[in-house]
Amino acid sequence: QVQLVESGGGLVQAGGSLRLSCAASGRTFSSYAMGWFRQAPGKEREFVATISWNGGITYYTDSVKGRFTISRDNAKNTVYLQMNSLKPEDTAVYYCAADQTTAQAMAAHGGDSWGQGTQVTVSS
Repeated sequence: QVQLVESGGGLVQAGGSLRLSCAASGRTFSSYAMGWFRQAPGKEREFVATISWNGGITYYTDSVKGRFTISRDNAKNTVYLQMNSLKPEDTAVYYCAADQTTAQAMAAHGGDSWGQGTQVTVSS
């Protein structure tokens, strides 16, 4: 497993942007698929975006396509989520996840390592 620490959450008005970062420990970061998931109050945690070990394959949930971009920098052991055109319904705690699997499998099943989460609040 890897240790994951998210940052970059905050309060933003609708239409604004935020960039989340997730720093991973360990020397094998480049062997992991990475992902972002979110949990809104009273709801189940849901998949947002995943990225393959080399960044070549990405998946997004339909509600964020065209607005969010997942990327990674294996030299910095960091994965990012650029969020543009934010909507109040994007309000949630956002979690970073890692797993030695495919990005597609991770989108369906989550990861085996999780960060502590970072709050994103979008006001209308």
